[in-house]
Amino acid sequence: MRVYIANFGEENYEWPVCKAKGTVATMNDIEAQPLWEQGKREEYILSRMKNDKSARGQPPTRSTASRWYNLMTIISETADDLWIHRDGEKLFWTISKNAPHFFENKKEPVGRKRDVVVCHKPCEPWSDRTRTEQQLLWRDLHPKARDFLSTEATLQQLSEDYAQYAIALVHGEDLSPWHEQELWKKKNANASKGYNPVTYANSARKAAMRMARVAFTTAKQSNGQTVERAVKNKDMKFRNEMELEDYITALIEAQEGMCALTELPLEMDEKDGDKELICSLDRIDSNGHYEKDNLQVVCKFANRWKSYSADSEFRRLLRLLKNCV
Repeated sequence: MRVYIANFGEENYEWPVCKAKGTVATMNDIEAQPLWEQGKREEYILSRMKNDKSARGQPPTRSTASRWYNLMTIISETADDLWIHRDGEKLFWTISKNAPHFFENKKEPVGRKRDVVVCHKPCEPWSDRTRTEQQLLWRDLHPKARDFLSTEATLQQLSEDYAQYAIALVHGEDLSPWHEQELWKKKNANASKGYNPVTYANSARKAAMRMARVAFTTAKQSNGQTVERAVKNKDMKFRNEMELEDYITALIEAQEGMCALTELPLEMDEKDGDKELICSLDRIDSNGHYEKDNLQVVCKFANRWKSYSADSEFRRLLRLLKNCV
């Protein structure tokens, strides 16, 4: 069983419809929908990069446009998967049905107010109670669980361990195998002391500052020269750290907080977060420089694994791994 954490449209506008109809949903700009229906992936990606923007008003990166293409496929094909959605202080869940999806045209009521095609997939009635009839309240969740049971992105598939936790949670089963883990206990201890994570926007900016500082240091040390001079490798094309910070922040927004390589949610600089998922600045062409269109934000472990591999080759290997799971 796959487990997804999902929102339904910009500012979550389609959630009341999904809740009432018993569906999960996503949407395409009405001009992009024919390209998806015809399976024209590359044309779809190029069209979205040229003609669309993210919910935060940023032109989408290639990886984000590619993920948008995948969203409609995920929704239309889901069956017997667990879906979770946070609505204020309540946590709702459902199981997708092996039933035909259906489309509806509408004008978005918020944000960009685009003409869109909404894809709905039938599911069991949404519930805010476990199978043992315990109410699922956000404030009652373990602090570590709150890290992964909501998302800034449209949807996010949970990793195996987190997925098993979510399944146990909705079944009302014993959660101590997770709660007793050292990282979970440390997270809970910090929460009991009143620690509150910073907001997404502030944490993204803080992470961008760190990545910009590291990039400038790396460029300066790569050939023992100052960053203002042209060097053979890792040349810095940004005038100063602040300019790079702005660019990285825009990248994170354009990527909707997701790793450009793995599509896992990025950890910002939250205290006691998962260090392997912390965001890291990657040069797409490892032989290129720190310049616009050659940078992407990825998980730390993905950056380490990729090393000096060609971006296209590393993505191919990632696809092979995903197909084996």
